[in-house]
Amino acid sequence: MSSEISEQIDRNDLRRGVFAGAVGVFVHWFDWAVYAYLATTMAQVFFPEQDGTTALLSVFAVFAVAFFVRPLGSVLFGHLGDRFGRKTTLSVVIISMAAGTLMLGLLPSYESVGIIAPILLVVARIIQGLAAGGEFGSAAAFLAEFSPPKHRGFGCSWIEFGSVGGFLCASFVVWALHASFPAEVVLDWAWRIPFLLTVPLAAVGLYIRLRIEDTPEYRALEDMNNVPSQPVVEVFRSNGRQFLQTVGIETFMNSTFYIVLVYLITYQEESVGIPADRAALLSAAASVVAMGIIPLSGRVSDRVGRKPVLYTAAALLIVAAVPLFLLMQADAPWAAFAATFGLAAILAIILGTHASAVAELFPTRTRQSGLSMAYSVAGAFFAGTLPYLMTWLISLTGSIMVPGFAMVVIGVIGAVTLRTMPETSGSDLLHESDRAPC
Repeated sequence: MSSEISEQIDRNDLRRGVFAGAVGVFVHWFDWAVYAYLATTMAQVFFPEQDGTTALLSVFAVFAVAFFVRPLGSVLFGHLGDRFGRKTTLSVVIISMAAGTLMLGLLPSYESVGIIAPILLVVARIIQGLAAGGEFGSAAAFLAEFSPPKHRGFGCSWIEFGSVGGFLCASFVVWALHASFPAEVVLDWAWRIPFLLTVPLAAVGLYIRLRIEDTPEYRALEDMNNVPSQPVVEVFRSNGRQFLQTVGIETFMNSTFYIVLVYLITYQEESVGIPADRAALLSAAASVVAMGIIPLSGRVSDRVGRKPVLYTAAALLIVAAVPLFLLMQADAPWAAFAATFGLAAILAIILGTHASAVAELFPTRTRQSGLSMAYSVAGAFFAGTLPYLMTWLISLTGSIMVPGFAMVVIGVIGAVTLRTMPETSGSDLLHESDRAPC
């Protein structure tokens, strides 16, 4: 039944659906990256009375707040998506995200309103964090159910194409901002531009999301009068195993993501001694490499299965992570690029396949709740703290090889989790529990 209704989607609807699913992820990671890249500027705008280090720590503390409200957002939007439909959640999430970003872009400075400014900054980041808690689960459930079964991996891969694209565009926009305006102008008002730029894009995304129909699987669930009343409770009552498997896979993915795309640029500057401009160039190159490989990974997973692709990535992390970090320290001018290229390629293999793999684990009744909560738990409690943990461990041990060893552990987590999972490529997304009477 699921295969038949999914194959009825025409090519134009599929393109519109892919854009609808990926645009919110792009906006979310663009905002996330802009905030991180402008951390020094934000510290001066909102915490000017503190010394440089304390102000920067305050900005990152506000950054962390958004991570820790993600699980709350995942419960809220997961329930909304499983109870009222994927289309509804996609629309509400992008409205919430745009509202938080618009608020952030229009905030008064500390100089204008005093302590109210950083308080409003926290409020804006909480709104963004709540929306972020629902974005992945909404997009993954939607694209998995909207894509034809034979191309589900490829369809879901565009979620992470959007996330890496958001990172890449953020780095370009922040570079252009500093290249176009003097430092005092950036500090005065121009820092707002990148945040305000996302609002029109979010508006376009909302327009597309409002025009799409809900997914075939969810409509089938409605036709059978089998929509769950308490999907969050049902996840833990009936899908606890799938939830833990998804936490494992999303820890595998998120941890690799944060080391390669978030932490690596700081590591290359502070620990390896690579100049800041070259480290930024390497980060941009890593994003380009990843964007090229992600859709290919999804397509390959449609042909050979999700587990072989993810096992390959786990094995590469276990075998190659330490050699790649050693190579990064070599004097040869090509060494850092080759090492960064290798890490980005391994990450891209995971990014192209993980969303379809975990989406296929859950029945349609609880898919969005299970995905949203597991993703948020993995990000908030395991992956989001990695940059800080890596910095602390390097300081404690005196070894700059800590990230390499950490990635070996991450690879083991991925491999062990995969051992517990069935192969689900091309499977029917309407499980037996979806067809059973409520």
